Amino acid sequence: MKGITIQLVNASKTDTDPFGAPIEGNETLEDINDVLIGEPSSDDVVTAISLYDKKITYIIAIPKGDTHDWINREVILPKPFEGRYRTVGIPMSGIEANIPLRWNSKVKLERIEDGTDKN
Repeated sequence: MKGITIQLVNASKTDTDPFGAPIEGNETLEDINDVLIGEPSSDDVVTAISLYDKKITYIIAIPKGDTHDWINREVILPKPFEGRYRTVGIPMSGIEANIPLRWNSKVKLERIEDGTDKN
């Protein structure tokens, strides 16, 4: 099995609004290699809707040893999954030594609507 390269969006905080919320400035894209992409189970979809009121469209598997923060982050997937997505919930990770393959974390994704219809 071989994963694909996705891009993790890193937004820099440039200021805060009058309510103290961060105003994000420039975005940089960081390549994350060897990521698997799969469809969520119906249980995953129902759980995400119940807990987060979000409809997940994909689940990605992150390689062992990854140290990125995957909570509330945006990612860009290549074709045929092409689009911008936001992570949902907390990544699920297993004990690296007990998992036989190269991936040990699962992250749920919801599609971010950009207002364009590509169909």
